[in-house]
Amino acid sequence: MPHLRVNGVNLYYQFHGPEDGELLILNNGVFMNTASWAYQLPDLSRRYRVLAYDMRGQGQSDHPESEYSLDLHGDDLVALMDALNLDRAHMVGTSYGGELNLVMGLHHPERCQTLTIIASVPHSDPMLVAIIERWRLAAQLGDGLRFFRLIYADTYSEGFLVNRPDLIPLAEQRYATLDLPAAVRLIESFQRFDVAADLGQIQVPTCIASAELDILKPRRYGELMHQAIASSEFHLIPGAGHVAVLERPAEVNTIILGFLAKHPF
Repeated sequence: MPHLRVNGVNLYYQFHGPEDGELLILNNGVFMNTASWAYQLPDLSRRYRVLAYDMRGQGQSDHPESEYSLDLHGDDLVALMDALNLDRAHMVGTSYGGELNLVMGLHHPERCQTLTIIASVPHSDPMLVAIIERWRLAAQLGDGLRFFRLIYADTYSEGFLVNRPDLIPLAEQRYATLDLPAAVRLIESFQRFDVAADLGQIQVPTCIASAELDILKPRRYGELMHQAIASSEFHLIPGAGHVAVLERPAEVNTIILGFLAKHPF
């Protein structure tokens, strides 16, 4: 399986789509991995050269015991792009990955053709602070299945839980094998993240998409980012909770592809 050692860590990566397509990089949500984009990859890889990878602490990449940060993930991504001789890319990320896109737009804009930021935030208000601290404490219990059962109501819409109960056992299986110490480090990285005061510096064309029923990272965060980033557009994904890439993939893919079509290389 393809790994590269960059910035002191082995990162797992995979390419999809035509070799001559415009480069698109997928940045994972906090507990996602490359397989989590299953509902996006078929549509995106028809035209784009898609790079999916796991950040440090995720999936098949290394899970070092040192502290993580979104700035460090940004440095990792730049190092991975350098090692693969990749110049610029459309950056598409959801949740934690969308927050990484904000870091990329602020600190590495020369590597970003566009930013697509799905169900993400630039900082945490008190309610989100409280929820994420509950997540951190739940992860410290050391039981992946229990961890999932303590947090999943924060991430899915009620309609999805009613209509697709078959997917919950699959999620339980994945969380049962989650590296919980690494999950704690990822959560703590998010807890330190705050770029709200810097949003006006982003000049990369930016697409912001919030989920209508997202109780974890509600639409007010997306609207705040849209107001602060002059080069942005805003979309609301109807009927979706936080995991919009799973709950409403057709709508998400349409938003991504429509935005990228307006900003070719």
